[in-house]
Amino acid sequence: MNAWASRYDSDPLAGDRGRPASRARSVEAETGLVVEDASTGWCGAVVAVEKAGGMRVVHLEDRRGRVKGFPLGPGFLLDGAPVVLTPPTAAGRAALATQRAAQSRTASGSRTVAAAPARVAAASRLFVEGRHDAELVEKVWGADLRVEGVVVEVLDGVDDLAGVVRDFAPTAQRRMGVLVDHLVPGSKESRIVAQARAVRPYGEHVCIVGHPYVDVWQSVRPERLGLQRWPVIDRRQSWKHGVLAHLGWPHETQADVAQGWKRILGTVRTYADLQPELLGRVEELIDFVTVGPEPGQG
Repeated sequence: MNAWASRYDSDPLAGDRGRPASRARSVEAETGLVVEDASTGWCGAVVAVEKAGGMRVVHLEDRRGRVKGFPLGPGFLLDGAPVVLTPPTAAGRAALATQRAAQSRTASGSRTVAAAPARVAAASRLFVEGRHDAELVEKVWGADLRVEGVVVEVLDGVDDLAGVVRDFAPTAQRRMGVLVDHLVPGSKESRIVAQARAVRPYGEHVCIVGHPYVDVWQSVRPERLGLQRWPVIDRRQSWKHGVLAHLGWPHETQADVAQGWKRILGTVRTYADLQPELLGRVEELIDFVTVGPEPGQG
């Protein structure tokens, strides 16, 4: 009996061999799949599958770089569960390629910049109204902003946005982008923004845009929370507390609000989980604050 065959003598999964095993599912031995050989405990990533001695052999590389071959088939564990390794198929390889392509993009949909060095913060800044806005921007666009060296700052409200513009004093090399909640015609926010845009001599170096939602929470697609649409909350009630009550979540305290936002933010995986009204505005701001210096000013 050869060495590979003898490994089955005391294999805990030996009872599953030679017949369809209800416990063991079939998994394609795609490159990079990490499995454990049940009889020896050898754990490694699949690096190759080939024919040898009339049988198919899967080669596993452990974390130290050592490679060992095993007969393809039953006798392996994946995440602690028994599996039967099968030869990789063209469809499986295509699916893996699609998965890797998705992983090569950031949450905002842009291509990942591999091994990008840390960049010193640029002079330009992106301002948002509150902490929740900042956390959402970080989750979806954080990788892009770090590559560009753009810092996101929290305003804690926009009541004195004109004063913030004067204090920051933007220039062609130090641009200012501002994201405002509930920026709709006739709102208090629209009047505040009009005043801030009129502050001289900074107008051309500041970009102020907004989304129509009462709160940035609404920019998350309601389907992510199992809703068809965000609920309409009575104006006499705190909007966030009302939303949490509608969802059946704790809503009495600020700690409840913080925990509720954490749950909502946790449903956001990529830009596709956000409403287009927010996506377009944030992309516009990033483009504005990351544009290169004007001719003759570099």
